[in-house]
Amino acid sequence: MQNFNAYMGTLETYIMFQIKAKMIAMTEELTKKGRKPIALSMGAPVDMVPDYVIERTKEHLKDPKNHTYSTPKGEVPFLEAVAKRMKNRFGVELDPKSEIFSLIGSKEGIANFIRAIINPTMDKKEQEIILIPDPGYASYTEMIKVSGGRAYGIPLTKENNYMPNLDEVWEKFLKEGNDPKKVKALIINYPNNPLGCTCTKEYLQHCVNFCKKHNIILMSDNAYCDIYFDEKDKPASVLECEGARDIAVEFYSFSKPYAMTGWRLGWVCGNKDLVGTFGKLKSSLDTGVFKVIQLAGADLLNSKEGDEYIKNANKKLQKKLEDFVGGLNELGWNMQVPKATFYLWVDLPPRYKCAKDFCDELIEKSGIVAVPGDAFGDEGKRHLRLSIVAAEEELKEVIRRMKEDGHTFVK
Repeated sequence: MQNFNAYMGTLETYIMFQIKAKMIAMTEELTKKGRKPIALSMGAPVDMVPDYVIERTKEHLKDPKNHTYSTPKGEVPFLEAVAKRMKNRFGVELDPKSEIFSLIGSKEGIANFIRAIINPTMDKKEQEIILIPDPGYASYTEMIKVSGGRAYGIPLTKENNYMPNLDEVWEKFLKEGNDPKKVKALIINYPNNPLGCTCTKEYLQHCVNFCKKHNIILMSDNAYCDIYFDEKDKPASVLECEGARDIAVEFYSFSKPYAMTGWRLGWVCGNKDLVGTFGKLKSSLDTGVFKVIQLAGADLLNSKEGDEYIKNANKKLQKKLEDFVGGLNELGWNMQVPKATFYLWVDLPPRYKCAKDFCDELIEKSGIVAVPGDAFGDEGKRHLRLSIVAAEEELKEVIRRMKEDGHTFVK
């Protein structure tokens, strides 16, 4: 590590890749005993991408102009399609020339945005701070760490209905001796990974008001906004809130709603100064997403085929979740189907000291691959996350193995 910078020495390999490596190493042994691994770890839909986007890709591939460099900002048809989507989906009017920027997936965008706003230092007392949800996406902390900053977790609990009062959080933050001048941004993620919870528009407004009050950036990770099961709980955009355009940016991805995880396409939108300054960094890092993918994505975003794909995928997912939750409840859990996403946030059986012990037992005994909840923050220590994206038959097999191998909530 001597030739790398000091920040690299603080990093861990992404938890999902650690788990995948263990699964691969154990596959032969588990298969021999009839427990071939079933992965419920990665948040990666396994369904085929929409036929429509494949057909549009084939057409765009034929145009010689589409095989040259793009730009980091994005192709004009893509930016205009995003603006139309934001208008149709949320009623939010955006200028594609100044308020939208293409991304190589939302993960890349969030990481580079953090990099753009943090002034890096290894001195913990001097490190700038980003407030993040706890539990929250496992990469947030590492993104902040490698940028030379510090993450401060905001507890999302049943008691606060997963919508904590940020003014109370701020008071606690100050009482702990933290410097309010060091806080650069707040990250919110609704629908939430790993909880599967949503929030109200009133709560989004609370987040906007909080960030304006303290002059910090609001970063909304809205990657799961189209994976929901009830129109009454339809996820909103933070940009619908009064004053959001003054301090907020929002990140989107094609990966989750369209199962296009490998295509690496997304966008950030919102405050034009924040988006524009972020673009200066991006112009030094990459030359944009392959034009063909942008153009096919643009065609998909506002198509009836794309909307129908999401609708059908959500119906199938809801049934999977209902069946799987039913199976867990037969084993002693007391769970409900989440309002959004494909994640289940599962209570740790009381006989286990930590989530890792239970996850180790699940894979070593039964070939069931899960993620310990503490990978998502301190609030996850008594939980594990299951990603319900496998085929129905595989999910039934998971429940069958759990029953056969004695994985109950209580004994």
